[in-house]
Amino acid sequence: MEQAAAKRWLMVAYAATVFLGALLLFQVQPIISRYILPWFGGTPAVWTTAMLFFQTLLFAGYAYAHLSVHYFKPLWQTAVHLVLLVAAVVSLPFVPSARWKPIDGSQPAGRILLLLTASVGLPYFVLATTGPLVQAWFSRTNPDRSPYRLYSLSNVGSLLALLTYPFLIEPLLPLGSQAAIWQWAFWIFAALCGFGAIRMIAAGEPPKTAQQGNGKKRSPIELRGNASAVPNDDQPPGWTRRWLWLVLPAFASMAFLATTNHACQDVATVPFLYIVPLSLYLLSFIICFDHERWYWPRLVAAVTLLLYLAAGVYALMVHDALSANVKKVDVGLSFGGLFCLCMLCHGELVRLRPHPRFLTAFYLMISAGGALGGLFVSLVAPLVFSDYAEWYIGLFGGLLLAVAILLGTDERGWLRRYPRVFVPAMIVLAAAVLIGAKLGLKNNAKIVAARRNFYGVLSVRKKDDEGDTILILLNGRITHGIQFVDDERNKIPTTYYGRVSGVGRAIDFFASQSVPSLRVGAIGLGTGTLAAYARPNDQFVFYEINPEVPKISRQYFTYLKDAEQRMGQGRGSLEISMGDARLSLERELNDRTEGRRFHVIAVDAFSGDAIPTHLLTRQAGDVYKRHLDPEGVLAIHISNRYLNLAPVVRGLAEHLKMNVIAIDSDGNNDDMVYSANWMLLTNNEKLLLSLAPFAKKEDSRPPALLWTDDYSDLVHILK
Repeated sequence: MEQAAAKRWLMVAYAATVFLGALLLFQVQPIISRYILPWFGGTPAVWTTAMLFFQTLLFAGYAYAHLSVHYFKPLWQTAVHLVLLVAAVVSLPFVPSARWKPIDGSQPAGRILLLLTASVGLPYFVLATTGPLVQAWFSRTNPDRSPYRLYSLSNVGSLLALLTYPFLIEPLLPLGSQAAIWQWAFWIFAALCGFGAIRMIAAGEPPKTAQQGNGKKRSPIELRGNASAVPNDDQPPGWTRRWLWLVLPAFASMAFLATTNHACQDVATVPFLYIVPLSLYLLSFIICFDHERWYWPRLVAAVTLLLYLAAGVYALMVHDALSANVKKVDVGLSFGGLFCLCMLCHGELVRLRPHPRFLTAFYLMISAGGALGGLFVSLVAPLVFSDYAEWYIGLFGGLLLAVAILLGTDERGWLRRYPRVFVPAMIVLAAAVLIGAKLGLKNNAKIVAARRNFYGVLSVRKKDDEGDTILILLNGRITHGIQFVDDERNKIPTTYYGRVSGVGRAIDFFASQSVPSLRVGAIGLGTGTLAAYARPNDQFVFYEINPEVPKISRQYFTYLKDAEQRMGQGRGSLEISMGDARLSLERELNDRTEGRRFHVIAVDAFSGDAIPTHLLTRQAGDVYKRHLDPEGVLAIHISNRYLNLAPVVRGLAEHLKMNVIAIDSDGNNDDMVYSANWMLLTNNEKLLLSLAPFAKKEDSRPPALLWTDDYSDLVHILK
């Protein structure tokens, strides 16, 4: 009786270790990303690059677990792992050092990977070993029970960590407190894991199963469509089966990350949108590894086929459409198709699972596949494609996989009984890759140029609009600038920077005051539209993190060239400072006794609706003010479909002890001027009096919010 109770408590300890390890594994990802996002421009690509790091280290952890279980005796397994646990605890805290801050925007992916390795590498590696290692210990102490439900439990912990962070932890806790609590939880995890390792030795050699005793292929529990049952085939799996352990998770991982890019950068950069595809990806693991009754191959394949066909056709038909309804349908179809595709891949993985004695090799191949998928999307695709073509590759591959399962499946699963079907399917997939890439890039005559790098996809399009020819700079589907081609109209400031906009009125005010040399700092270059306001003696400085933007703005647009020609007639200057704007401004304060004393600082580095929060914090405001002339104005562009940034800007104004007015301007289709919402912070009484007639009238307003580098909350400003 005592022995049974001790065994139950050991099972509880194993379950708690797996659950807590997975929770910490996914909780540290957003925490460390929050620390480094401001250093790399706040772009969503920071998240996908971090995912590559975490997937790669997960593979390393699984490889260690596999080698440990198969080549170390239990005593050595425990000794080595206890040393790793102690080393990981000693390496804490994981907060990255400021010396990792980049000087410019070059090689961001490599810098992020090195930074993460140095700061959180060892604790994350230890956490990554937990799933397969503890399941192997479980199998050793409980040879008559399947460990696979522990894998489902670990994914529950991962999903819980993912969902609680943006809606519970981030709004309630400062970043420093988040890191501290994570560290305490890691100590608890290390104690649980160490206890489990020691108890594994104390359990001694497991009793022999029926199969081990008489040599027959039998198992204590027959396989009857139950993911929690022990598979009755304990023979070494063949290479075809092992290859599928790699390919299926690699394809699911690629589709997950490609869909994240498609939704967050090419369709709509809605806050928290990146959480949805990752949640669906993890949910498919949870469902499939819990019990096979939840996975119906034919039904899931049919739904996948319908959703991906609809998504592909819809994406091609409305590629240039930007309405909210179009985006909702596009994102909905993409996410639905992704979930079904992951169910197909992971459902077939469960059907292909081996006997527990091959468990670590199984998980090793799964993690290797996940890392390969991340490697392709994060590093290879930006070099090979000039658009998000990998999404179309995933789409076509999902169609082929669904068709193959519909044609070949039975109650045992098509991959187990008909593995050869997969070979011709892969040949067809290779052809589909080329077709998908072609369709993804769509040889549209309007596209003048398309370039892709870490910061996104830039494209230049030429369009005839009611007799006028215009050039448009897009980041994904977000317009970053428009210019008329006609020489008589190509000097008109367009989009959000028209003469009636808040920033346009502020610049024109100083020009009307006969300021001999106007100093303007612009965070975000785009096409260089603000340079249209430059006079011969003015000084303009643009801060830009994406190295491709200056190249495109000079090659296809003339705002910068025209301004430099005007400045050549006087003593003016135009400068482009590369790197994250805030880091560049901070370095300039260290290099000179005082700031640049800008008359106008225009903050507009937001990619569509994505918000680099580090540009709106108290610390950022302090930097801006030190660079601002005492009579100058800080102009912040807050146009956004999903977030109400006005309370944040008012909180910043209160902290800086500056007056603030909001100017909402209407659009003008004739001059390609968009409606725009700007907020102006200034203590210039003449400027305030001049702009008062154009100020937005507000009957009521939400309370002001002050963000800091340690705390920002997007939930409470959602529209």
